[in-house]
Amino acid sequence: MEVKFYENVEDSFLKFAVVVAKYNGKWVFCKHRERDTYEVPGGHREKNEKIIDTAKRELFEETGAYEYDIRPVCVYSVIGKNRVNDSGQESYGMLYYADIKTFKKLPKSEIEKVCLFDNFPRKWTYPLIQPKLISKVQNCIFNNIA
Repeated sequence: MEVKFYENVEDSFLKFAVVVAKYNGKWVFCKHRERDTYEVPGGHREKNEKIIDTAKRELFEETGAYEYDIRPVCVYSVIGKNRVNDSGQESYGMLYYADIKTFKKLPKSEIEKVCLFDNFPRKWTYPLIQPKLISKVQNCIFNNIA
């Protein structure tokens, strides 16, 4: 499994949006109903949807985040087979960071609950991908490194 980062790629290549988020200084993770692991909010882009709208929709659907500041971090890609990529070919997504101010009730979805962590969970849904995305956010957003 390989994760790469890019400043940008052609918009049509972007198939996913992932949002690393914090609320009151705590990391925001989702727990899927059918798994005992944790993941950051994110998902597939819908037809004719702007990638920022994908990020906002997924953030709300998976956490109930209502008021927040969101900003792009970078484009990322994953090479290798995983739960959402059967072919293993390079797939592209946009990585965002959100500072959540308020939540509404969690919408009915595949997400069982939202969890707030001071540190990171031990059980990741995508252990070869998510830590790298979070590290990129930490370097770019919190350390102001491009």
